Amino acid sequence: MDQHQLKKAAEWLVHSSHNTGFTGAGISVESGIPPFRGENGLWNKYDPGILDLSYFYSNPEKAWEVISSLFYDFFGSANPNAAHEGMAELEQMGLLDCVITQNIDNLHQEAGSSNVYEFHGNSRNLVCQQCDIRYPAREELLEPLPPRCERCGSVLKPDFIFFGEMIPQLAYQKSMEEATHGEIFILVGTTGEIMPASMIPQIAKENGLKIIEVNPNYSHFTGSIADIFLQGKATEVFQMLLEEIKKRPEIQKG
Repeated sequence: MDQHQLKKAAEWLVHSSHNTGFTGAGISVESGIPPFRGENGLWNKYDPGILDLSYFYSNPEKAWEVISSLFYDFFGSANPNAAHEGMAELEQMGLLDCVITQNIDNLHQEAGSSNVYEFHGNSRNLVCQQCDIRYPAREELLEPLPPRCERCGSVLKPDFIFFGEMIPQLAYQKSMEEATHGEIFILVGTTGEIMPASMIPQIAKENGLKIIEVNPNYSHFTGSIADIFLQGKATEVFQMLLEEIKKRPEIQKG
């Protein structure tokens, strides 16, 4: 990694008054959660149509068989990694104001981040489409499938965005506010392929925010909007970035 770029990123984060994290599937890969797209992506193994809203409504039993296996048997065992924990530590240091995440795995919250805007929702909750009641995705609700509302008996849906659904209003509104009123966006593990989420860093750049990108490989953001590119695994980059930040006299005095 370019040490000059690392030092520059640390300096920017320390001297900025408002920093925003923006994360994608790549940050959770090191927790054992594969991305949806790409060479080892889940859509190479599963039909993405399983998460089409119209298919879910017409075939809830079949949809839930895959959903349960994918998001609750497998994803449910994942734990936060050093990158999630590093972002939580930056928040505790007063150097990260919030995290906008495209992920639905709840790992930022489990790592200790308290201000998280979930652009695509959260798999850890189920919601009744009739009553609008939300339930934690506990084991007893998932047996037998499909899970049903305890009040009205309707089939419960995971509280994340399916194809054909709108982005949650609050998450979208807060993301736009961050992209227009912040100073720095630090992009972690996101390639810029998913719309409309990929618009948020673009809007931030157009509004004059500085962009720090953390990725193992070049993305759609690298060379287009990224001012600093920290190439490497997110866990390793955050370890080095935090070490560099803690060396700074401003932090040591604090």
